[in-house]
Amino acid sequence: MPKSPPLFGFHLLLLFTVIYAANAAGGAWPITQQFKEAPRFYNSLNCPKIVGEDKDGFFCSDEAVHVAMTLDSAYIRGSVAAILSVLQHSSCPQNMAFHFVASATANASLLRATISSSYPYLNFQIYAFDDYSVSRLISTSIRSALDCPLNYARSYLANLLPSCVRRVVYLDSDLVLVDDIAKLSATQLGDNSVLAAPEYCNANFTYYFTLTFWSNPNLSLTFANRKACYFNTGVMVIDLDRWRQGDYTKKIEEWMEIQKRMRIYELGSLPPFLLVFAGNIVPVDHRWNQHGLGGDNFRGLCRDLHPGPVSLLHWSGKGKPWARLDANMPCPLDALWAPYDLLQTPFALDS
Repeated sequence: MPKSPPLFGFHLLLLFTVIYAANAAGGAWPITQQFKEAPRFYNSLNCPKIVGEDKDGFFCSDEAVHVAMTLDSAYIRGSVAAILSVLQHSSCPQNMAFHFVASATANASLLRATISSSYPYLNFQIYAFDDYSVSRLISTSIRSALDCPLNYARSYLANLLPSCVRRVVYLDSDLVLVDDIAKLSATQLGDNSVLAAPEYCNANFTYYFTLTFWSNPNLSLTFANRKACYFNTGVMVIDLDRWRQGDYTKKIEEWMEIQKRMRIYELGSLPPFLLVFAGNIVPVDHRWNQHGLGGDNFRGLCRDLHPGPVSLLHWSGKGKPWARLDANMPCPLDALWAPYDLLQTPFALDS
């Protein structure tokens, strides 16, 4: 019987070892994908020097650009691509501090190994998110994927990240940047605002809440004296100090508790953010969230870009570019995501 090429056999053995380790650890996080190593990116000459040489000093530095994302098995391929896009277009990639939030039931060592293998020089930390802390508050939404507790982790960043981290850019895993994230991170939040994000005031805001909500003055009057507009929570600049001072996590949870008693919305983690922040955020240019490229939450049909310049492409909605590419049924804009895909295909394992 002919023997398998040694290198292919090694990769196959490694893959089975990783899957077995995940199952043995009791975590529902079997890594069935392998990723290529990304190129190393270096700072330009005018980048500020991070004060504090130790790891804690770096992750507390206001000179670093802090980025928060979630990590899980379903979206790990998207996360790896998003990281590459951030680094590739950053003028100071070595000054990037990534804060990854993962389920407490996930295998953190495997998550860390997956990211480290593609980005050996990446400055990152992983934080465990207690699913139970939010799962008891989650109500079913129009799409089951929206009910994952990790989707709500963005509401807990102020608690999860070190108290010395004062500002963070939160990014979903189904997006890529084609511009320097430092420009977005530098958004001025004024004297009082807690967060900044692109607003879409032409969207029908009433759509995001049920008739039960709008017919109850005790609830709907929350938007009185607020020019409330829809904003997508997949891209946000957050002042964590102000969040902590205002205890906004508790405010979001209070609306989720009301939702458990009477159904006031259908869309998972988005409406509580709108209830607390809509009309009180700093608007960011739409170029920083060309969202909806994944289509709607039911069919995931192809969509075009919004008019105007593009700094960030976001495949929010049901259709994800990696799934459509794998099915050989891509949308035209999925070709813009493909160059950031680091998936190691079986055909390249023996090369």
